[in-house]
Amino acid sequence: MANIECVGVVGAGTMGSGIAHVFAKSGFSVLMVDIDERFLERGLGVIRVNLGREAAKGKIAESAVEPILARIKTTTDRGALSVADFAIEAASERFEIKREIFQALDGILRPEAILATNTSSISITKLGAQTKRPAQVIGMHFFNPVPVMALVEVIRGLATSEACYKTVHELAVKLGKTPVEVNDAPGFVSNRVLMPLINEAAYAVMEGVATAEAVDEVFKLGMAHPMGPLTLADFIGLDVCVDIMRVMQEGLGDPKYRPCPLLLKMVDAGWLGRKSGRGFYNYAK
Repeated sequence: MANIECVGVVGAGTMGSGIAHVFAKSGFSVLMVDIDERFLERGLGVIRVNLGREAAKGKIAESAVEPILARIKTTTDRGALSVADFAIEAASERFEIKREIFQALDGILRPEAILATNTSSISITKLGAQTKRPAQVIGMHFFNPVPVMALVEVIRGLATSEACYKTVHELAVKLGKTPVEVNDAPGFVSNRVLMPLINEAAYAVMEGVATAEAVDEVFKLGMAHPMGPLTLADFIGLDVCVDIMRVMQEGLGDPKYRPCPLLLKMVDAGWLGRKSGRGFYNYAK
C-alpha cells in the first residue's frame, strides 16, 4: 500500500464524521474540513459520543478515546489538505457540489495523492474527468453508520489505475472493513437495487396498498430484513433517496427509476426522515 499517513475528509456530516472516526481509530492522522465551524464542532461531538459508546461496550479501551480524538484536526480551510496523502469527499449527493470540490482539491493535493469520493450513486468516471488525476480518482462508498457497517463498495472509474484500486482496497481492509469491487454505473450495486425497492414501497403507500407500518412489517417478518424499506428510507433521508433516484433515472435513461410522487411531495414539505423529525414516521417524540 502507498504510504498513507494523513487523510483528508471533506464534509463533517453523518458520513464525513463517521469516516473520520474510523480512520482516526485505525491510527491515521485526520484533517476534517467543512465550510462552517459549527458543522465541524457538531461532527466532532458525534465522534466523541460514538467513541464513548464503543468504550462502554468494551470495543475499545476507555483510555483510547482521547488519543483517537487527538488524531482528528478540524478546519474550514481546504488549503490545509495540501499535506494529505489521501482525501475523501463526503458532501451532498449532487454532482455540481462534488464537481466544485473535486476541482478545488485537484489543485490543492500533491500530484501523487489519491482523491476518493463517498458518493453512493454518481459516476466516478465523470468526477475523475473534472481533475488532472483521473487515474487516482476512485469511489470508496461507506455505509451508515460508518463505525458499525462492515461493507465498503470500492468503485473503479474508467481511468482508475490498478495501483490506485489496490491501495484503496488495502486501505479499507486496514480500517477493518470488507471491500467489494464494483464497476462504475449509476447507483453501483447497493443503490441500484435498494433505491427501486424503497421507491416501490413508497408507491405502495401512495396507492393505498398498505400503510408504511404494514409495508415494513412484511419485509421484517417475511424477508427477515432488520428494518423495513420505509424505516430505512427515513434513516437515509428522503431527500437523499430522491437525489439518488434522479441520478439513476438520468444515468440509465429508464423511467422505472422515476422518484415516486409521494417521496417528492414529502421532500417538498420538509419531511426528510429522522433528521427532520418526520418522514414516513413521526420522530418528534
